[in-house]
Amino acid sequence: MEITKNFSSKVQKQGHTVAVPPSVIEQLTSIVGASNIILAEAEKADYAHDKTEDYFFLPAAVLKPGSADEVSRIMKVCNEHLVPVTVRGAGTGLAGSALPTHGGLVLSMERFNRILHIDELNLQATVEPGVITEVFQQAVKEKGLFYPPDPASRGSCFLGGNLAQNSGGPKAVKYGVTRDYVLNLEVVLPTGEIIWTGANVLKNSTGYNLTQLMIGSEGTLGIITKIVFKLRGYPQKDVLMLIPFSTNEEACRAIAAIFTAGIQPSGMEFFERAAALHTLAYCEKVLHSPVTTTFPDNMDAYLLCELDGNDEGVLMRDAERVMQVVEKFNCGEILFADSAAQKEELWKVRKNISPAVNWYTLTKSEDVVVPRGNLPKLVSGIKDIGKRYGFNTVCFGHLGDGNLHVNILKENISDHDWQTRIPEGIGEIFRLTVSLGGTLSGEHGIGIAKKPYMALAVSEKNIELMRGIKKVFDPNNILNPGKIF
Repeated sequence: MEITKNFSSKVQKQGHTVAVPPSVIEQLTSIVGASNIILAEAEKADYAHDKTEDYFFLPAAVLKPGSADEVSRIMKVCNEHLVPVTVRGAGTGLAGSALPTHGGLVLSMERFNRILHIDELNLQATVEPGVITEVFQQAVKEKGLFYPPDPASRGSCFLGGNLAQNSGGPKAVKYGVTRDYVLNLEVVLPTGEIIWTGANVLKNSTGYNLTQLMIGSEGTLGIITKIVFKLRGYPQKDVLMLIPFSTNEEACRAIAAIFTAGIQPSGMEFFERAAALHTLAYCEKVLHSPVTTTFPDNMDAYLLCELDGNDEGVLMRDAERVMQVVEKFNCGEILFADSAAQKEELWKVRKNISPAVNWYTLTKSEDVVVPRGNLPKLVSGIKDIGKRYGFNTVCFGHLGDGNLHVNILKENISDHDWQTRIPEGIGEIFRLTVSLGGTLSGEHGIGIAKKPYMALAVSEKNIELMRGIKKVFDPNNILNPGKIF
């Protein structure tokens, strides 16, 4: 049976909020112009939610600045009047990090959408944070260059949001995550000062690394207005295999064995059969783009294994080695994508798992991460926890680097149990993850969704240090308050 979310039932979930005086609204309007401030409730509602469950927090106003100077002036006014400010990118977040839980203002970065310079000599690019990730990737690809981080929402998410969460994606297993490609940042502090955090160089040992501190800070320390990325040369060849397995555990064991054999895939993506079925239905009924590739009925798990480089002979030899490794496990017939269209279709399935599952039913989306060797225990443990607490899960993710996405399905669970009993089960998943040497989030962040569980993974002293850093950057706690801790 098809179960869908009823977004019309969203209720504003707002606790302590701060009113914004009309005089402050007037000052802010004079900074950005009347056409770049939203006050009407119907329009503000678009900025009151993201992709996290059914959260909905209505701001007092939405501002759309167009320069670092405007952001600076806005922050000076808000700091003086103690007005909360929440920075927002494209709204694709899954932890509620960019939601205005304290009311106040949403600062939308949608006008910061320019690629300022691509430096082909030094393999660098300077961009604004409102550039869509895929747009940036295509722009550098046209010059033979490569920006590897590729979150599933790359066709809509902003680069600034990628930095805020330190996003990864399928290629992180070989090429690393967002923070591995950031050299320097222009940042507006909560008190209004504009700084550069580093330098446009590949090595920098000049004091504390403020650039890396900003990445993954979920918009709580400053507002990024320019980004300097380093780039790579674009790999010219790739091989993609779909490998089916009898069980989730067998697939997880095979992943570890592939890396032990000395093979370095550029992508190693896992999804279970339920994820495939929901996505096939979604592609047909919502995207109106049916998938022609066959996923064997008698297999419960699938791996997408991609190899890339510039020497086709080397890639084929590595592909043969992958086959030799996985044949030691209970796997089915391996499919080699034999055309660009088939590769694109297989990646379409993987990239659409999250929206497909959320189309099927409301979910609580987690992204735990453990050392690769502990993945079989993690996956089987999650299924056992689901049985005890009465919920189903769809598991998928970047298992090449130990990052598993766990979507907990509401289906026919009562609203009361969804808000009370299911969070207890999520706590059990996190306890299991930590016991296996892992932690709460690989790339979605903490935001508000995982904030209650922080003490499971982070010591009180660590949180005390984080609070101290926050206080130095934001003495009045006006920038994205109420997130992480």
